[in-house]
Amino acid sequence: MRHKLVIGNWKMNGNRAANTALLSGIVAGLNDFGADCAVCVPAPYLAQCQAELAGTPVAWGAQDVSIHAGGAYTGEVSAAMLQDFGATYVLCGHSERRAYHHESNALVAQKAVVALAAGLAPVVCVGESLAEREAGRTDEVICAQLQAVLDAIAPEAVANVVLAYEPVWAIGTGKTATPQMAQQAHRSLRACLANKHAGAAVAVKILYGGSMKPENAKELMAQPDIDGGLIGGAALKSSDFLGIIQAV
Repeated sequence: MRHKLVIGNWKMNGNRAANTALLSGIVAGLNDFGADCAVCVPAPYLAQCQAELAGTPVAWGAQDVSIHAGGAYTGEVSAAMLQDFGATYVLCGHSERRAYHHESNALVAQKAVVALAAGLAPVVCVGESLAEREAGRTDEVICAQLQAVLDAIAPEAVANVVLAYEPVWAIGTGKTATPQMAQQAHRSLRACLANKHAGAAVAVKILYGGSMKPENAKELMAQPDIDGGLIGGAALKSSDFLGIIQAV
C-alpha cells in the first residue's frame, strides 16, 4: 500500500520570520497522522529549511531545477546546489512554470532526468487547461506530458518519480474538480505508468494539486489512486496544512 505524501508548495511567498513561525507550527502540530510531508520553498529559503527542519519528520525541497550542472547560466539553480542544502524533492513542470516560462514537455523531462541523477525525487506536475478539458482531451494531454518523462528515463527509475496532477481548469475559474474527476485523471496516469513499468505503476505516488483544503482532503484522498496532495495556498498556514495531513 502506498504511503500518503503531502507537499506544500510555497510558490513565491515567505520571509524569514514568517517561515520560522510556519515551520515551527507544522513541526509542533505533527503527530502520527500516517502521511509523509514536505515543503518546497523558494531557493533563498533552502538554508533556513535545512537549519530548522533537520532531524524533524518534515522534508524540504525546491520549486525548480536547472538542466545544467553549472556555468554561465545566470539565475539558474543546479541539482548539486539543491543537494548542498539537503533537499529531497524538486518540482518539475509546475503549471505556472509551463504557462509563464513556456516550459515544454521535453524540458520538463530533462529536469526530471537531472533530478534523478542527483538523487532528488522529481515531483513531475501534469495537468490540462479548461479548453482541453472541455474538448475531452484530458487523458491525451496529461499522458503526453507524463510520457515525455517516461521516454527520457530508464524503467527502473520510474519508481523514484512522484507525480502531481493539477487540473489547471479548476484553479481560479470557478469550476470544480470533483473527487471522481480527479480519480479518473489519476487512474489514467497510473495506466500510462503501467505501460512503462508495471511494478513502478503500483508504487509511484500520484498527488492531487487542484486546490486541496482541509475541507475536501479526506474525500479526495479516499480515492484509490490519489496518494496525497501538492498544496498551494493552504500550505502557508500551519493549521490548514496540518488539517490536510490529518485528513489522511
